[in-house]
Amino acid sequence: MKKWDFIIGVDVSRNTLDIHCAEINEHIQIQNGTEGFRELIRWCRHFQIDLKRSVIVMEYTGGYEYKLIQFCEVKNIPFMRIPGLAIKHSLGIIRGKNDKIDSKRIAQYGSEKHQSLETSKPLDKRIMALKELLSFRKRCVRDKAGCEATIKERKHIYPDLKNDIILKELEKKIQVNKKIIEEVEAEIKKIIEAHEDFKTNYELITSIKGIGKVNAWMTIAYTENFTSFPDGRTYAVYVGVIPFDHSSGISIRGRKRVSNLANKELKSELSQAAKSAMQYDKEIREYAERKLKQKDWGKVINNVKFKLILRMFAVVKRGTKYVDNYSKAA
Repeated sequence: MKKWDFIIGVDVSRNTLDIHCAEINEHIQIQNGTEGFRELIRWCRHFQIDLKRSVIVMEYTGGYEYKLIQFCEVKNIPFMRIPGLAIKHSLGIIRGKNDKIDSKRIAQYGSEKHQSLETSKPLDKRIMALKELLSFRKRCVRDKAGCEATIKERKHIYPDLKNDIILKELEKKIQVNKKIIEEVEAEIKKIIEAHEDFKTNYELITSIKGIGKVNAWMTIAYTENFTSFPDGRTYAVYVGVIPFDHSSGISIRGRKRVSNLANKELKSELSQAAKSAMQYDKEIREYAERKLKQKDWGKVINNVKFKLILRMFAVVKRGTKYVDNYSKAA
């Protein structure tokens, strides 16, 4: 049985929305804003499309879809945000691409998959704020690291840099970035402290050795405070630390390997957490030392990341801090 009477595919860009209704095979392009949404309502009335009995399917764009989502929430219209790669892989062999065609393909995807798809949750403005702050912090950290690397390289090449203008300007940029990072981190802490559910989970997961403030902030943001993933294994697949089979018949017998379809930023930050845990957590240190005799470094550190993810989900589910009660077996 069909969940909705109308499937509406939307190709989102910064200034415009290309909209296609699968059932009536009609297209409209509107402005991505209030005036455009008024035009959408008139268009729906003209074709007798009941938005309350419709679902809007759109791609993740990293922010351009937020105005449309706010419109959907105000009007109580169900909506779905689908990864672009999922839509692309579902369509088979395709030729040509433009916004009008893309909106039709998105509507087609929604029509084919509507039985198995669930509508997206309303936006949590706290989570959005955390993600934006963390993204901006990362940009400043990279900029600062780039300046530091340039200074190091410049000092290596040129012996006398007492009055070097480039060196002075780079050092100024480093100080500016340091100040910005401190201010951004203060704002992140303010958000965490202001909400009891964030604060509680932050204290729980930072009780795990290796999980510092940045990994804790990012985990809370990208799991939407541990509500977007049912368990640690599902989140580990999203991060990219679960290996998958690579075999077919008798001709392909590849070893298991992690997928490139992962959140590389989260995976990179977890690498630092894993190295710290291998140094300060007795159980993980002994596990790593034992496994390094059988496996290479990459596999071992990947396994440690997975252990840390499972621990984070476990302490949150249990509601108690991590207790290091490991004792070496006889």
